[in-house]
Amino acid sequence: MKTADFYYDLPEELIAQTPAEPRDSSAMLVMDRKTGSLEHKHFYDIIDYLHEGDCLILNDSRVLPARIFGEKKETGANVEFLLLRHIGNKRWETLARPGKKAKPGTRFSFGGGLMSCTVAEVTEEGNRIVDFECDGSFYETLDKLGQMPLPPYIHEKLKDKERYQTVYSRELGSAAAPTAGLHFTEELLEKIKQKGVRIGFVTLHVGLGTFRPVKVDDVTKHHMHSEHYELPQKTADLINETKKNGGRVISVGTTSCRTLETVAKKEGCIRASEGWTDIFIYPGFRFEVLDGLITNFHLPESTLIMLVSAFAGYDNVMNAYKTAVEKKYRFFSFGDAMMII
Repeated sequence: MKTADFYYDLPEELIAQTPAEPRDSSAMLVMDRKTGSLEHKHFYDIIDYLHEGDCLILNDSRVLPARIFGEKKETGANVEFLLLRHIGNKRWETLARPGKKAKPGTRFSFGGGLMSCTVAEVTEEGNRIVDFECDGSFYETLDKLGQMPLPPYIHEKLKDKERYQTVYSRELGSAAAPTAGLHFTEELLEKIKQKGVRIGFVTLHVGLGTFRPVKVDDVTKHHMHSEHYELPQKTADLINETKKNGGRVISVGTTSCRTLETVAKKEGCIRASEGWTDIFIYPGFRFEVLDGLITNFHLPESTLIMLVSAFAGYDNVMNAYKTAVEKKYRFFSFGDAMMII
């Protein structure tokens, strides 16, 4: 397949700039993956599509306030760092803007000296490996200094940092939110549990590589960046029990999906597992675990729309996106949801 096959026209005004209030009031397009038929609902209607004995798998990764603004110690020149990946201790892989000011050995200061860093090296991709220094907890200091790393297509300033976090986020480490989960409220999750639907958690720390544009014409030539995942024993047991009893495993988001399918491929079954994944799911992929998927509407020609097409069928998905544009659904991170069952 060609990357251009996954293009669709999207008017700019349909790119959501702010999250829906309340969270579960977003529109939701429900697709039957066998027939491609569509229903127009709200996210709080999800309860009607879940059955007793099903399980929902959620990604509990929490977004770091990963954008920090500092000054070059020698000259006072402004620089922005975006934390991408924790390497160890206070060493991070980062994106620096402007990069030419961040040469190896250069020192920077943040928040009037609350934190400083030294550039250790430059990677092949042009990212900077940086050693940070601060008194006390690195994450507490980062929380004081950092801003949420909102995607570049969101131009509105986020009033409340927590609106770019899921209500169940707990494991710090993502450079972007697992956005399918932004629609859940505590109350909705409680209603889902009361219906007899069980909830399990995985952790996949979302890297910006997930959103990298596909720059090759041939889809199969694209290479994904690696992201760290963990599937705990409790979740593995839940999934296996659900399957054994004839229930459905429904993934909340492409990150949860990629975690489950990675483990199934690597281990040959679902069991407790931790590691790095660069799995790339596109049409032709054979799913081992998923029975349903809750996701947002993704960028044209992105790896994420390719994953959704692999699960629900290329023609079904492209038709659904065309319908969503016509019906003026809201797109991308703060946009509306799609449930595929």
